[in-house]
Amino acid sequence: MFSFFKKKSEKEKLEDQFKKLMEEWHALSSTNRAASDAKYAEAQEISEKLSKYNNEVA
Repeated sequence: MFSFFKKKSEKEKLEDQFKKLMEEWHALSSTNRAASDAKYAEAQEISEKLSKYNNEVA
């Protein structure tokens, strides 16, 4: 009921950040290739962090 008081976990924060970066990457992919590549690289770093986090938890 009061889930808006609940703080996000580190995993949830990383997932949100990854999703945002992938959306920005997709939007830039047709207009600015250099910026698009930079966003994709950032998203890959977040993806690696998520993989490590999932391996530690499992």
